[in-house]
Amino acid sequence: MHDWSSFLLAAVAVLFIGLSKAGFGGGLGMLTTPLCVLAFGPKDAIGILLPLLCAGDAFSLYHYWGKWERKNLRFLLPGVVVGVVIGVQLIGRFSARELNVCIGVLAVAFVVFQLTKERIFAAEGAFAPNHAFGVPCGIGAGITSTFAHGAGPVVSVFLIPQQMPKERYVATTVLVFTCINWIKMPFFMVDREMMSLPVLAPVAIINRHTLEQSLTFLPFIPAGVWLGVWLNRKFSEKTFMKVVYVMTFVTGVQLITGFNPAKWLH
Repeated sequence: MHDWSSFLLAAVAVLFIGLSKAGFGGGLGMLTTPLCVLAFGPKDAIGILLPLLCAGDAFSLYHYWGKWERKNLRFLLPGVVVGVVIGVQLIGRFSARELNVCIGVLAVAFVVFQLTKERIFAAEGAFAPNHAFGVPCGIGAGITSTFAHGAGPVVSVFLIPQQMPKERYVATTVLVFTCINWIKMPFFMVDREMMSLPVLAPVAIINRHTLEQSLTFLPFIPAGVWLGVWLNRKFSEKTFMKVVYVMTFVTGVQLITGFNPAKWLH
């Protein structure tokens, strides 16, 4: 880490992974990447976060084991693989500034989606999942997850209309994101030059440097899970999420405009 302000931003971001994996503040995950981007820059942040997200997934899988709707994987994952392949090709074509803007736009779009989703999906009748809708959603999830670990809105568009009970919906979301994160792992760890495969990224997104940073922040995952369990007992999630949406929106605007509070604090 270069300074204490960057460390603080990253620590809070990783703490949010644990909070969201504990079932408190499901929208927190979308704030994690923008905060880490402010601390590390976009390319390092994406590589640092993926192992931490996989660690957080392990906690969620244990808690929701077997409560998911497995059939959704059949409709989403073929598109996810295609989306990840597209995403890793595009990452090498964008500058750090352009990646910041992309991640910022996704963060702002996430807040808008969260505030309007109840109206969007107000139509009566449960949606029956299918490949015609699942594959395009999977492609979108793969691309946005590769750029910003931000597939939440796209996956929600596919899952919410199915009108599943809350616990089954959360469990299915956990399962889908776990699969997406592990699909990305080999594409992020190996570069094109090493393997001579055109589907890989030009440079490994996860490398020795990013893994060292991931290990530094790993203890914040179980700490966030513990804090999430405690907050679930003490506070209203609805009130908490209003704060999260404001933070996500402001952080997204910061990335779009180029203002970096970590540098300002330093």
